[in-house]
Amino acid sequence: MAQKPTSTGPSQRQQRVAELVRHALAEVLQRGDIQDPVLGTHVVTVPEVRMSPDLKLATAYVMPLGGLDEAPVIAALERHRKVLRQEVARRVNLKFAPELRFRRDETFDEAARIDKLLRDERVQRDLESGSEDDEPETGTGH
Repeated sequence: MAQKPTSTGPSQRQQRVAELVRHALAEVLQRGDIQDPVLGTHVVTVPEVRMSPDLKLATAYVMPLGGLDEAPVIAALERHRKVLRQEVARRVNLKFAPELRFRRDETFDEAARIDKLLRDERVQRDLESGSEDDEPETGTGH
């Protein structure tokens, strides 16, 4: 009897709902529905939302444009969590409106770290010496 494979990532349902919540949050933030001096002066991107398996908790990863004033922006989002939850509930048809958490999006930092590593002179040297080894051999190849 075949065993059911264990899931290592979010289910399709979690991903679909996460995208709906992400779009709803982005729309609310873009339209400026939240009256807050910090949010009013920053463009906030929501690159990713992750849902808990029961869909009752949504973790939104956010980043102000340019990466400036991250802490005040996240604090402002936390202050307006209830209103944002109501707006998401209005836009996304779910049995329960998910509880919202806001976290700093660290993908830009990770991309910058990888870029810095790739630009390192030792890596460049290895890439140059490695390309000589990759050239096809000419011969009969038995």
